[in-house]
Amino acid sequence: MTIDKKRLEELAARRDDQIDYSDIPELDENFWKNAQLVQPDRTKSVTLRVKQSVLEAFQAQGKGYQTRMNAVLETYARSLTK
Repeated sequence: MTIDKKRLEELAARRDDQIDYSDIPELDENFWKNAQLVQPDRTKSVTLRVKQSVLEAFQAQGKGYQTRMNAVLETYARSLTK
């Protein structure tokens, strides 16, 4: 997901007391006891042949399309191991 510069400026100008945290659960002692450090996978440059329509659909979403394509592929790959 991308966010435009104007929206970032609006969020940066917001005071802490204006932020709604009601949907974020407290990080209690139990959370930290069970927390695990997860190192992100490194990316590797590859040549990949995809249909033109697939590429255009991702590119039409704007900047970051390769990251979004990778996220879709990663989600699919993880579903195979469940």
